[in-house]
Amino acid sequence: MKKSNSKTKEPVFSADDGYVKMFLRGRPITMHLPDGLKGSYSLETKAQLPEQKLKLQWVYGYRGRDCRSNLYLLPTGEIVYFIASVVVLYNVEEEQQRHYLGHNDDVKCLAVHPDMVTIATGQVAGTSRDGKQLPPHVRVWDSVSLNTLHVVGMGVFDRAVTCVGFSKSNGGIHLCAVDDANDHIMSVWEWQKEKKLAEVKCSNDAVLSANFHPMDSNLILTCGKSHLNFWTVEDSTLTKRQGLFDKHEKPKYVLCIAFAENGDAITGDSSGNMCIWGKGGNRISHAVPGAHEGGIFSLCVLKDGTLVSGGGKDRRVVLWDRDYQQQQELEVPEMFGPVRSLAEGKSDSLFVGTTRNAVLHGSFSGVLRPIVQGHMDELWGLDSHPSMEQFVTCGHDKLVHLWDVATHQPLWTKLIEDGARSAGFHPSGSVVAVGTVTARWVVLDAETADLVSVHTDGNEIISNVKYSPDGNYLAVGSHDNFIYVYAVTENGKKYSRVGKCTGHSSFVTHLDWSKDSQYIVSNSGDYEILFWNPSNCKQVTSIDTVRNLEWASSTCVLGIGVFGIWPDGVDGTDINAVCRSPDQKLLATADDFGKVLLFSNPSSQPRAPSHSYSGHSSHVTNVAFLHDNSLLLSTGGKDMSILQWRVV
Repeated sequence: MKKSNSKTKEPVFSADDGYVKMFLRGRPITMHLPDGLKGSYSLETKAQLPEQKLKLQWVYGYRGRDCRSNLYLLPTGEIVYFIASVVVLYNVEEEQQRHYLGHNDDVKCLAVHPDMVTIATGQVAGTSRDGKQLPPHVRVWDSVSLNTLHVVGMGVFDRAVTCVGFSKSNGGIHLCAVDDANDHIMSVWEWQKEKKLAEVKCSNDAVLSANFHPMDSNLILTCGKSHLNFWTVEDSTLTKRQGLFDKHEKPKYVLCIAFAENGDAITGDSSGNMCIWGKGGNRISHAVPGAHEGGIFSLCVLKDGTLVSGGGKDRRVVLWDRDYQQQQELEVPEMFGPVRSLAEGKSDSLFVGTTRNAVLHGSFSGVLRPIVQGHMDELWGLDSHPSMEQFVTCGHDKLVHLWDVATHQPLWTKLIEDGARSAGFHPSGSVVAVGTVTARWVVLDAETADLVSVHTDGNEIISNVKYSPDGNYLAVGSHDNFIYVYAVTENGKKYSRVGKCTGHSSFVTHLDWSKDSQYIVSNSGDYEILFWNPSNCKQVTSIDTVRNLEWASSTCVLGIGVFGIWPDGVDGTDINAVCRSPDQKLLATADDFGKVLLFSNPSSQPRAPSHSYSGHSSHVTNVAFLHDNSLLLSTGGKDMSILQWRVV
């Protein structure tokens, strides 16, 4: 994402030859106008904003993989958690979500004020589209109105805010935060005045939790790699006492802290031991060795004073009485992974967030069922079903999910052998092809997820799998610069290779079919636009043959119909994906700045205006409209989220 200071060379229009030439990083890209546009085209014509807009309707996924203490139940009946730059308020009973969208990059931590309405969330440092640094900070906001109340620490924190907590006993007027600097600086704030009271170097190693003591607002506990520290706040200084393990095993990591009703601190550590530290003291008054096999990732004291612990390696959720005797236990199914966070639900229910980015709901008298699921690694593959309210996603986590847009749950999930990169439905909807990062591509039955076919082409990433509109061909675009073409019979069950299209001098990035299934257009990593005849895999060099073709889809990021999506001064890799709505009125793009943009289609004028939408944090990798134009779906790369937008 190198930003050049020089302005991009202005595009050139040749009326005689009927082409527009645009420049990306100084490279000329020639785009030919259809005959219908040739006579009337002018670069000066101003493109219009689309009449329609997007509204975020649903967020799929939860960030449990590398964040902690980030799942709470609010009095509104909503659970609150985050993924990407969105904080989600999800009412499970009513199947409704609300979203706090104040952040401009990854949210890393979350705390709920003792009033149970005010929420603090901390974020990482980001970069804006024009290369400006976005500093890490804490936002304090109202969970009923979703209004931002205060922004704390702008320009003070380094890299990211990783822990945040409110004081409990003094009406919650103080906030503590730990950043991700080498010394992991902890600061204490009077958040309503946005004023820093004190700060201290906390630890050279990661700090996993920072909590005010519930009965003493001048005492803060922090834990992390081989430490549990008790900090006393006096005026503008923080004084440290270390937790003493004495005769008890000193763990590699103290992973979590909770507080009993009487003010005792309870810690869970990487050796599976629970330690109870007598009220405010830095010595162990009671220990429960081997409470779990492997680490204890989360502790939660329930309203009745009992304690729930969540295990990493053993995936157990255990209920302990007030004397720390084990009462009951549950196991999280293996596919959802170790416990990351625990929250008390209504009546005797529990919410369990996992490191495999799922949230489960259940009780000790029943089972845990998933209410939030998502991907656990970089996410690129997306396609919407040709005729149903469904879409497919696949990622580097080797998971393929078929989602129902109404229930927001997977209809099925399939674990394949390789990380996945691309997906495409057969026009009949009967099968879906999935391209992987290992040159293998597979075909799955869209109803049962059964494996229908497996093939390997080349030895690089398969960036594209796209069936022709008539369903008789499959084009497989690879990072080895080739497009492999297959003849498809028996409704997507049988495949025979026709050949490979050779001519690109860089990896294939995008491809589209003509409406009559007779031609393919493709883009590559060095900004070429090439045309192909799939029946013999030969390149089509006669411009008049392809100039007036109508294309069944519009996913190529280079072409006369999408010319306007490129802003000034960008790199040709800054737009990862584009798609056209089925009614042909809209274009949506996915870019490297966490944005989903909405344009009018076609976008044939330079630097067309657009509506811009935030929610993703890292590069947005893909976008797809639902078959009936009602929804747009977008996937985040490293943020692993799927966002569902209503077209309004």
